[in-house]
Amino acid sequence: MTEPRAAGPPETTVPGASDSPRLTRIEVETDRGVFMISVAAELADMHPQTLRLYEARGLVEPKRSPKGTRLYSQQDVERLRLIHEMTVDLGLNLAGVQRVLDLESEVQGMHARIEELELQALRAQVELAEELERVRRSFRAELVPYRAVGTQLVRRSPAS
Repeated sequence: MTEPRAAGPPETTVPGASDSPRLTRIEVETDRGVFMISVAAELADMHPQTLRLYEARGLVEPKRSPKGTRLYSQQDVERLRLIHEMTVDLGLNLAGVQRVLDLESEVQGMHARIEELELQALRAQVELAEELERVRRSFRAELVPYRAVGTQLVRRSPAS
C-alpha cells in the first residue's frame, strides 16, 4: 500500500542529480568586500601580487576583514579589469592610469554638480513663476476699470 502524496507539481528525478553540486545565486551590494585576493585576482585575470602592487600604488583600496584579510568588492574587480585594460591594451603606465582614474572621478563630480545646479535653477524658475503670478493677481485686484464719456473718464459700474 502506498502513502497518499501531497498535492502539488509532480516530482521529477534526474539520475545522479543528488551527487551534483547545487548552484545558488546570492546578490550583494557591488561595493561590499566579499572576494579574497586569490578569487579577485582570478576574476580580474591577474596575479595576486599585481593586486598588491595596485593597492600599494593607491589604484584600488580593498576592504579589510577584522583580521586584516583583503576583501575585494565587485566594483574593485571591475576597476582592476579597467586598470588591466588601460595598461595592456592602451599601453599606459601606472602613473597614467592613476591620472585617467583621477580625471574620471573629477568628471563624475562635475556631472553631479551640474545636476545639482540644474535642480536649483529649476526650483528658482518655479519660485519666480509663482511670485509673478502673485504679483499679477495683486495688480488685478487694484485695477479700477474706467470708460471714456466724452472727454471725461468715468468709473465703470461692476455690472457693465
